[in-house]
Amino acid sequence: MATVILVRHGRTTANAAGLLAGRTAGVSLDQVGREQAALTADRLAAVPVVGVVSSPLERCRQTAQLILDRQAGTPYAPVEIDITECDYGQWQGRMLSDLATEDLWPVVQTQPSAVVFPGGESMAAMQARSVAAIRRHDAAFEAEHGPGAVWVAVSHGDIIKSILADALGMHLDLFQRINVGPASVSIVRYGADRPSVYATNTDAGDLSWLSNGIHSGDAPVGGGAGQNAR
Repeated sequence: MATVILVRHGRTTANAAGLLAGRTAGVSLDQVGREQAALTADRLAAVPVVGVVSSPLERCRQTAQLILDRQAGTPYAPVEIDITECDYGQWQGRMLSDLATEDLWPVVQTQPSAVVFPGGESMAAMQARSVAAIRRHDAAFEAEHGPGAVWVAVSHGDIIKSILADALGMHLDLFQRINVGPASVSIVRYGADRPSVYATNTDAGDLSWLSNGIHSGDAPVGGGAGQNAR
């Protein structure tokens, strides 16, 4: 299959203030977030991506545009509603410090599969829609561009964590063990037999090795020689 680079949006004004923005309109990258996203875009400039799929929320579209601006070609750049932020319902717009006093908070931390946000969606539904969307786009990019295709999905922390948990074969109740920082890069390839996770939560490092595509096949016993080996 193709290879997807999962990019979280850069830091926002809400992140800096400790606010759960959710799907609130008009939440933009702050100066730090713009710098973070620009650095990620510079890392990705070495990789000719065939598509940059973004959540519809402004902070993701801003991050996606910085990535597109640094690409030599003109990747397909759709907006995908199913990788938008979780619908936190009545939690949206509240301070995280306040939410930490709610009875639901420890359940979010330890048993997210049981969580339904008041007036919002369940975390299980969040994972199901986002994983389905990523796999759908991945199959479409491979069908059009071949198994060496590399594409980018720009989304949100909980969304990317849930996608990575699925790719790692982890129960959703364990997904809080995964960290996904602002403008971080994670890499997943959906093979015929299983997904393979090549990176999680990286904010530095050369990505030019992806320009040659990922060599598929069985997992090497002992770890192998890496993608740069020829």
